[in-house]
This record gives sequence, structure tokens and C-alpha cells, in this order.
Amino acid sequence: MPAPFKFILNHQTLWLSHERCIFWEDQKALIVSDLHFGKSGHFRKAGIGVPQNIYKEDLQRLFSLIQFFNPGRLIIVGDLFHSHANKEIDLFVKWRNDVPNLSVELIKGNHDILAEKYYQNAGISTTTGSLTVDQFCFTHDIALACESESQYIFSGHIHPGISVSGVGKQTIYLPCFYFGETFAVLPAFSKFTGLSKIRTDNSKDKFFAIVKDQIIRIK
Repeated sequence: MPAPFKFILNHQTLWLSHERCIFWEDQKALIVSDLHFGKSGHFRKAGIGVPQNIYKEDLQRLFSLIQFFNPGRLIIVGDLFHSHANKEIDLFVKWRNDVPNLSVELIKGNHDILAEKYYQNAGISTTTGSLTVDQFCFTHDIALACESESQYIFSGHIHPGISVSGVGKQTIYLPCFYFGETFAVLPAFSKFTGLSKIRTDNSKDKFFAIVKDQIIRIK
């Protein structure tokens, strides 16, 4: 796996991975958002032929990241599952059994609508609203307030992207990590999602685009 990008935030060491996650070194925590497990199965149930290997590849990516970073906890900033229960969620429970010593903590997103028994069976602790860990606050939607305005907030939900211009006036949109002065937005872990362009005029904001197997700082 290519080396992640080291980023210092509020004296904390964060490693940004091109696999759309952050490893918080000081807490030994892997941070991901918007996995949308079960989405491809949801589409197939509706008669749209989305291959299941999309989901299996996402699960394998997550397992590889856990092996690489060896975290003690996995913090999921919302939308772990996409919709109602299906066979793909059963596969996730089997996957979970392969990492029994990993603490999995989910801040529920708008798509996390499963009955609580599903999370319990998968060994996942859930939080509604926000979760505070040390000086950081995690919430799915930045519109939801955290406990203290002094805390730096990590969110997901919007699947952030940034436009990059090249020669010949060509423009492409890339998934990205966004870090503002008071909050960050994580890219969607799932590659089976769209992108929402982030617009900002604040010169202090930082963007890290995901380009194939590397992280590139845009500004």
C-alpha cells in the first residue's frame, strides 16, 4: 500500500490515505465515512444490475487498511449501511468476525436505519448525533451541532469533491479531504457514490485530492 500523507491538525497526527480514510495516530483510530454497505444489493433488488463485487472490494479495502494501520478502534462517521437489511449486510457480519478485537463505533447517518439488533449482532456500538473523542467531535452531518464550539468537528454526508483544471481547459472532479478552520469533511469510503463540489473563498481552507494511489494537496 502506498504511504499515506502526514497531516498535523491541532497538534494531532493524522495520516490521510488514498483509500479514503484517516488514521489518527494519537488515538490509534481509523476514521471512515459513508461506506454505504448494501447499496449495490439495494439496486439489484430494484432490478438494476449492479455487480456485487463492488461491495466485496470495499470490504477487502477496509480489511487491508485495518491490517496496515493496526488500529484499536474504527470510527465510522455515518452511513455504514445504505438502507434496509439484505444479504450484503450478512456478509458484513461475517467480515466483522475476522476482526473481533477491533472496537467499531458508528455515529448514525441518515441512511443508518436498521434495527438496533443488527448493529448489536455485528458488535457495533452506535451513537445518535455526535461522538466526542479527546479534542475532536464526530458527526455525520455538519449541520448537527457538537457539544462544544471549541471542538474541531469531523463530518461526512456530502461526499466532497474538488475540480482540478488541466491543459486545454479540461476539468475533472476528484474526491477529496476538506479541512476548514472549524470542521473537516471526509470523502465517501465507498466508490459507488457521487461527488458534491465544495466551494470556499477562505484562503485558510485545505484540500487534499485523491488521485489514483496518492494524496495531492490542492491548496
